[in-house]
Amino acid sequence: MKSPRPASALSALPASGLARSIAPFFTFIVLASIAACRSQPPDPSTQASQKATSVPSANNGMTTSEAGAASSAGDAGSVAAADAAPPAAPEEPLAGTQFTKEIQAAFRVAACAGDDSFIPAGIDKKMVDKHCATMKSGYDEYKREWIDVAGPFLAKLRPKNLPKQVVYPFGGGDLVTALATFPDATELTTISLEIAGDIRGITKPDNKRLDKELATLREHLGKLFLKAHSRTINLDIETRGAVPGEAAFTLAAMAIHGFEPITYRYFDFNDDGSLHYLTDADIAKAEKSGKTGRGGPFANAEIRFKKTGTNEVRILRHVAYDLSDGNLKSHPALMKHLDTKAKVSAMTKAASHLLWDDANFSVIRDWLMTHTDWMISDTTGVPPRIAKKNGFEQDYYGQYEYAEPFGTVNNKDMNDFHQKFKGNAPIAFRYGYPDNKSHGHIVVTHKPGVVGTKP
Repeated sequence: MKSPRPASALSALPASGLARSIAPFFTFIVLASIAACRSQPPDPSTQASQKATSVPSANNGMTTSEAGAASSAGDAGSVAAADAAPPAAPEEPLAGTQFTKEIQAAFRVAACAGDDSFIPAGIDKKMVDKHCATMKSGYDEYKREWIDVAGPFLAKLRPKNLPKQVVYPFGGGDLVTALATFPDATELTTISLEIAGDIRGITKPDNKRLDKELATLREHLGKLFLKAHSRTINLDIETRGAVPGEAAFTLAAMAIHGFEPITYRYFDFNDDGSLHYLTDADIAKAEKSGKTGRGGPFANAEIRFKKTGTNEVRILRHVAYDLSDGNLKSHPALMKHLDTKAKVSAMTKAASHLLWDDANFSVIRDWLMTHTDWMISDTTGVPPRIAKKNGFEQDYYGQYEYAEPFGTVNNKDMNDFHQKFKGNAPIAFRYGYPDNKSHGHIVVTHKPGVVGTKP
């Protein structure tokens, strides 16, 4: 394998509009207009680094599906029984330290959404407004050029009643595509080599340094809007800044799709796969011992978020993990955690062709084949021979000649895909890597009968 491995993209530009869109997106990177940033009502929780405070939701920390089941059960009772019921128990506090003020500050300063009151004292608001004018222009064009084009197409592909838990291996920094693909998802797990990063730097601003970091963020977002993928190094650079790359791209996705963060926590895995949410003491101990990277305290993060104006709490967990077979077998906690999810919806793209690799990435591939009935990808997903072996069918959309040489390409799998796509009409957008002729394409891997409406 090549290193660093390409990471999944934040977005993909429509293939049909690539040439004509380069100039507007270059403008997005280098110019700032005078447009004001979008403003949203503040979250009621504003304390930094809170411990054991409850999420402002009636779900008591449950996933939406759990809350919905509880609600349906309650609806079956009579009004009289409801009147006689004892008062509801207070919400169970969330474990670990909550970095609510920090994530809200990053949401306003880097992603250009949320209320002005989220801007920490000492940060130059004029600098933020200049940054946000450029960001808003990029958001608007991305919505027109990708979401408005790809969204209706993806909606037809999705079967009804898909699981609302989504697992996205090799999915660093790509909440924007995940939400476009699964807009009803209530729990998303993205897994990649990139760490979440330390969000605390946003409250200790150095305006000169922050200005440079925001410029770097705009440049990387611009490239991600232009391309179907980005190299891991693009995210890693920003893990050391005031706003880590993973958080910045995730918050930009929330701004684009009309969501807002509620709170932010770091976690690690217990040996049985359960989650341990880190406290200030845990973080301090890890820092004192010199732990960094995927073994450090800022590797894995959970953001609870909601659609602006609603109370439904959704959860995104980003996990920094080496998904190679050797690592998963020697460090099985992640797989034990994933095993607690019975059936999920799945996606991957721009995955360096790793799921073609029988010798090194069969563990995560086998897990997908037993825990999902529907998966969407580019051709770096499950190859036809593996899909057929596990009782899946595949549908192919767009055009594909041969693979771009990202990662190790298996010629047999490439030729199989080449045959499967023969005679196909083009699609008007990219979903992950293009082929060697810059064609966009999609592969839907599904159990028989688990289908939507073919576009």
